[in-house]
Amino acid sequence: MILEERPDGQGTGEESSRPQDDGSIRKGYGSFVQNQPGQLQSHRARLHQQISKELRMRTGAENLYRATSNTWVRETVALELSYVNSNLQLLKEELAELSTSVDVDQPEGEGITIPMIPLGLKETKELDWATPLKELISEHFGEDGTSFETEIQELEDLRQATRTPSRDEAGLDLLAAYYSQLCFLDARFFSPSRSPGLLFHWYDSLTGVPAQQRALAFEKGSVLFNIGALHTQIGARQDCSCTEGTNHAAEAFQRAAGAFRLLRENFSHAPSPDMSAASLSMLEQLMIAQAQECIFKGLLLPASATPDICPDQLQLAQEAAQVATEYGLVHRAMAQPPVRDYLPASWTNLAHVKAEHFCALAHYHAAMALCESHPAKGELARQEHVFQPSTPHEPLGPTLPQHPEDRRKLGGGAAASHLVQSPAQGGPAAGCGDSGTAALPGQVLTARARG
Repeated sequence: MILEERPDGQGTGEESSRPQDDGSIRKGYGSFVQNQPGQLQSHRARLHQQISKELRMRTGAENLYRATSNTWVRETVALELSYVNSNLQLLKEELAELSTSVDVDQPEGEGITIPMIPLGLKETKELDWATPLKELISEHFGEDGTSFETEIQELEDLRQATRTPSRDEAGLDLLAAYYSQLCFLDARFFSPSRSPGLLFHWYDSLTGVPAQQRALAFEKGSVLFNIGALHTQIGARQDCSCTEGTNHAAEAFQRAAGAFRLLRENFSHAPSPDMSAASLSMLEQLMIAQAQECIFKGLLLPASATPDICPDQLQLAQEAAQVATEYGLVHRAMAQPPVRDYLPASWTNLAHVKAEHFCALAHYHAAMALCESHPAKGELARQEHVFQPSTPHEPLGPTLPQHPEDRRKLGGGAAASHLVQSPAQGGPAAGCGDSGTAALPGQVLTARARG
């Protein structure tokens, strides 16, 4: 299938696609080995090349197996195929393990933290823009293509730099600049009946399997995917032990979700699994969940200093329940075929663990509000709507105990689970698992509103 850009998709205007005023070309990493993320990307590139080589060997062996009728040759080829498939499986497992190596993307100086899931960048091969652009300028516009060698070289340098972007805002600007240039080229030089005549070669971010297409939409979609992936790496590197870090991390994951949503809504017929509609939908939901987790961490910082304030604990219970809901949706998406067939198993397990973990935190903070807090007179009565159903047609929930000893017994014993009601009852931990929402208004992140 050929990746297509939907006609109603919003591109980038001509003004935003102009080169920098100073005429300079921003650079990526000068060398893969200069830093830890660069070393990781270099390792991924080597794995992609090895996977591509094994795939070519397997294709040749399969063709020979189908073409020959000699029994001895077929047995030999079948044995060789088993070796190749075994090597491919080992390489894909190594790539999956590399994709789950989140240590290099976690902030330094923190203790034990719950890791985030960053996404690796798609790798590509070098590309020669000069020949097709010069021919197009000469044939279609009637001008000498060689007179634009400087501009074409700047475009090639820009693409080369995007292969190794730095893991910061400068790297994002670099990818955005190249994406803008692609939109400019698509609008001015190419049309559905006139393709660039280039073969764009990109490796799948999750499986390492190469994909090739001549459609410019494939190049644009791959760059947009890398913009989202780079946002995930920036978000995972933030220090969530301070308010500023949690805000930056939440914003980065929201921007990543927006990039994946834009890619899903405006491009179709993806040639690689990581850009399929199912994968992009899962990645969008994952980034929303991680952004919601960062919001919860930001609220937890000031609340941990005052654990005896009832409204703060109830808000934390609500936010933890929302995080559990989001991760429940992520786990459900990861467990569905075909996503589960090429997704690292550790991602699915981590999403499940986080859903249960934040569900437990919702119960904990609800119990803290009842047992350890010291509400003002009438405060619990004003907060009782948290434990009541959202509609008058549903049966009433349990009566909130007013006596401190009754609250302590209810929160500390086995009956504490009744305080955190089911999603249908609208309790503070409603939504723990795969469905439901919290009752109090809070910083609830949704794909459409915040993506």
